[in-house]
Amino acid sequence: MPRPASPSGGADLFCACRDALTRWGRDARRTAGLMVGQPDYDAYVAHAAATHPDQAPLDRTAFFRLHEQRRFGGAGGFRCC
Repeated sequence: MPRPASPSGGADLFCACRDALTRWGRDARRTAGLMVGQPDYDAYVAHAAATHPDQAPLDRTAFFRLHEQRRFGGAGGFRCC
C-alpha cells in the first residue's frame, strides 16, 4: 500500500538524508583520525567531565598539541628515530 504524501512534501526525506550524511561524515572523520593516531576530542571531553568535574577540559588546540607532544616525544618536533 503506498504511503500518503506528507504535508511538507519532500522535506522529510531531505531531512532524513541530510541527517544520515551528517552522521556518516562524522563517523568517517573520526575513523580516519583514529587510523592516523589522532585521539577523539569529544570522548576526551566526556571523560574529563565524568572523572574530573572540578577541572575545565583543555580546548581542542591544546588537547591536540599535548597529544602530539606525547606521541612524538617532546617539543623538539617530529623525530623518526
